[in-house]
Amino acid sequence: MTHRVAGPVLLSALLAAGAAAADDKLSGTVGKVAFENSCSPQVQETLLRGVATLHSFFYSATEKAFEEVAAQDSNCVIAAWGFASILMSNPLAGTGASAKDAPRAQAAIDKGRKMQAKTERERDYLEAVAAYYEDFANRPERERQLARAKAYEALAAKYPKDDEAQIFYALYLAGTQLQSDQTYAAYLKAAAILEKQFVKYPEHPGVAHYLIHSYDAPPIAQQGVPAARRYAQIAPDAPHAQHMPSHIFTRLGLWQESIDSNLIGHRIAAEYAQKNYGPGGYDQETVHTLDYLAYAYLQTAQDGAAKGVVDEVAALRKGPPANLPIAYALAAIPARYALERRDWAEAAALAPVGAEIPWERFPWAAAMTHFTRALGAAHTGDLAAAKSELAMLQTFKDRLLEAKNEYWANQVEVQRLGAAAVLAEAEGDGTRALDLSREAAELEQSMDKHPATPGAVLPARELRGDLLLERKDAAAALQEYEASLRTDPNRFRSVLGTARAARLAGDGAKAKEVYQQLIALCANADTERPELVEAKGFVTE
Repeated sequence: MTHRVAGPVLLSALLAAGAAAADDKLSGTVGKVAFENSCSPQVQETLLRGVATLHSFFYSATEKAFEEVAAQDSNCVIAAWGFASILMSNPLAGTGASAKDAPRAQAAIDKGRKMQAKTERERDYLEAVAAYYEDFANRPERERQLARAKAYEALAAKYPKDDEAQIFYALYLAGTQLQSDQTYAAYLKAAAILEKQFVKYPEHPGVAHYLIHSYDAPPIAQQGVPAARRYAQIAPDAPHAQHMPSHIFTRLGLWQESIDSNLIGHRIAAEYAQKNYGPGGYDQETVHTLDYLAYAYLQTAQDGAAKGVVDEVAALRKGPPANLPIAYALAAIPARYALERRDWAEAAALAPVGAEIPWERFPWAAAMTHFTRALGAAHTGDLAAAKSELAMLQTFKDRLLEAKNEYWANQVEVQRLGAAAVLAEAEGDGTRALDLSREAAELEQSMDKHPATPGAVLPARELRGDLLLERKDAAAALQEYEASLRTDPNRFRSVLGTARAARLAGDGAKAKEVYQQLIALCANADTERPELVEAKGFVTE
């Protein structure tokens, strides 16, 4: 018997409740999808739940759903397609399927090909995901991404009335966006597809989710606000749906909205992770939300709350194998805590926190710790230690270049140049310091941040502004801080630097206005930073 879910019919995708299934399922609503298929009637609710959670990158729950479907309907090609889709992981992160998971995906594809698919469309879905895995071992991830996008483009063209095909194509198209392409061509093309779907399907988790990703860039972030404010409501029980809006909020410097988003997302993610890994358990979403949360706390002088995040990370014990978001967050959180507060002694002594991570596999993550130490050592007068840390950064850069990982090599180089500039200043070579800081700022400006990160641990233009301010060059410092704020609005240190530069230039009116902005930014501060005392003192003079 063939069962088809009619295109215009929207079915709620629910995650099953029940303590017996608590290890891999989470009760609650995760959005609504319409996905025509010929699988048996008995599996429809589970299958649609799987598609909905796939759209929210809730991969463990999705895997369970498709396994359940396959167990009940051994001829459901869509279950094989879904399983292979999960194993590609987050298509926006750029890491893709692991060497361990690719054979599992290929086995699912091969099994699906042997099934007696009832429709050509379902076979085409399977072949679209198969395009990613073809000759997997001999192609770099970038080639796989492009092959996947091309295959889904063909799928969407062949079935123009299949809205799921259009939505998945938009996702995989957005996944081809390069951080070095600041026209954001792939993002904008994907957004144009998704905006039409958003009108048709305001409760679809994937549409809102992928719109946020497609607008996650400084000049277009404002266009992502409607999707950001909808996604959490669409899928209130999917952890990523609660966190993801903070990508837009962070881009726009809407710190309290980012905090609220990540507090909810982290609570759901942490509960889920601890059911799977026990006390001290964590997963990717747990630490990813904490990185965004710490970043937002620190921009609003909620240093006590930020310290709570650092302590929570230090207490993590057991989780899945490390990947890009996990390694990045665990390295970034303590680095941010020291650098945002300009605690140079703490920065100089920084040590990695949290679960045991094979840092040799993630040199770009380990680099953040050494960058922080280099700055701390240079500022506290330990120039030998600063030079040693710079040598480590050079080593990390060289390793990344050898691995043909140019993006992360350049990110490490931004840090090496910035730290070298601070060291040169400490050694009394101001000209070299400014040259190096300019190189760092220009290199950083040539590429966007990675989607897995809320932002640099210390933006290069902000660092350059600090150097110029120390040298009493108010006009040049002001220019750097304002440039930093154009890409990273409402950063505490860049707002502070703007006020100080205006004050140094003798523009008391502008200084007062910006100090007031800083005070307003920190309305929920739980720490009286000296800089806030400075701001309040100036505006009341």
